[in-house]
Amino acid sequence: MAHISTGVEYALHSLLWLVHPSDVKPSSKDLAEIQGIPASFVAKIFPKLEKAGIVKAATGVKGGYALAKPAEDITVLDVVLAVDGKKSLFQCREIRTQCALFDNNPPEWASKGLCGINKVMLEAEAAMKKALSQSTLASLMQGVACKGMPSEFPAQVENWFSQRHESRENARVSAMRKSRTQS
Repeated sequence: MAHISTGVEYALHSLLWLVHPSDVKPSSKDLAEIQGIPASFVAKIFPKLEKAGIVKAATGVKGGYALAKPAEDITVLDVVLAVDGKKSLFQCREIRTQCALFDNNPPEWASKGLCGINKVMLEAEAAMKKALSQSTLASLMQGVACKGMPSEFPAQVENWFSQRHESRENARVSAMRKSRTQS
């Protein structure tokens, strides 16, 4: 975890749109467009989330994505690891052994035990992982719920995604009819 990428932020925001189960399964393009974020970026993230068992893809007319398990069972750490992979926060270079006074032959005392700087970084990484593993999509959803959000907003979201699906299906049917008439 060298740092938490923008991809993680996009993934988490996109996943929050999937927290409430629905018959409508938004595509990665739908999820990108409703949020105003790059569709190509979101399209690259979702296969990683699917491989990690966080989302499942549905094919067909109503195809798209849904959570693969309950939001309470998906941690922020799960998403970070799925999108960014398992990278260490800090890579110790053992600089303590490279003192010019050692003539390329550091004494045992100079490299004995864990480097104090590395120890602090490992503790920080462990604390961050612990915090990320204690937050779930469900708890994030509670934290980002907008105060004063109209009660009809979830239905508006569902309707927006439904209209997107209908539009794609109409375009697909129209293209099929057109190709038949040209044959």
